[in-house]
Amino acid sequence: MFLQQLINGVTLGSTYALIALGYTMVYGIILLINFAHGEIYMVGSFIALILVVSYKVNIVAAFFAAMLGCMILGVLMERIAYRPLRHKNSNRLSALISAIGVSIFLSNLVLMLRGPQTTRFPDVIEYQFYSIGPAQISNLQILIIVISAALMLGLQYIVMRTKVGKAMRATSMDMQTAYLMGINVNRIVAITFAIGSSLGAAAGVLVGIYFNAVSPLMGTMAGMKAFTAAVLGGIGSIPGAMLGGVLLGVAEVLGVAYLSSSYRDAIAFGILIIILLIKPSGILGQRALKKV
Repeated sequence: MFLQQLINGVTLGSTYALIALGYTMVYGIILLINFAHGEIYMVGSFIALILVVSYKVNIVAAFFAAMLGCMILGVLMERIAYRPLRHKNSNRLSALISAIGVSIFLSNLVLMLRGPQTTRFPDVIEYQFYSIGPAQISNLQILIIVISAALMLGLQYIVMRTKVGKAMRATSMDMQTAYLMGINVNRIVAITFAIGSSLGAAAGVLVGIYFNAVSPLMGTMAGMKAFTAAVLGGIGSIPGAMLGGVLLGVAEVLGVAYLSSSYRDAIAFGILIIILLIKPSGILGQRALKKV
């Protein structure tokens, strides 16, 4: 049933979009693909799981606590792993290797603390279903779509309408000039990591609730697919990341429904290859012009 698969695809794509927003923000400011972002998503889901299961915290409080915890983790990650390389004027390859190192460190740390097994996320929301013609949508699916859209619109407002957002855009255009104009570049980069990490944590909690499962390695594939979504929509573009995530989620679910579940991951990376060949700047991205 096409409409049912479309609803499922938009729900999944909304979580990809939230993670992709973190990728696109960091890349837009410092031109770094933060491959540790998938692990931030994973850590966020575990924070909420531990709070709900071990400390009986309400899921809403656990949701915001996970976002706050990953905000702090994102700032620490930027301060320890990325900022020293930026100040030493290291090339992008050094920063990329550092990002991969942080990713491996975080995933193995959680593996050591929690073990490799998948942990069941408790049922924290009572399901209700609503009919849309021949299809059904649950209250949880509606919640995921609404929260994702609200966070994206909130981020767009921050970037386009606030003083911090104006400083982000200035830093993105020319970091050295922004510094000379009095902008605290380190602070802006740290804020960017904090916001992006909080969105990744939000996605992790929503996915944990939706699939009732979290695992230490869940961030690897989700992070790669979210990166694909960011490239598809136009990395550096907030609406592009949201659009790319939804399109990728719909394509993946439809591929599984009408082809085979074994093609789930191949579809995402096939889309990545196609978009890089046809339009590397993405659907809503713009080509960067440089004077020589």
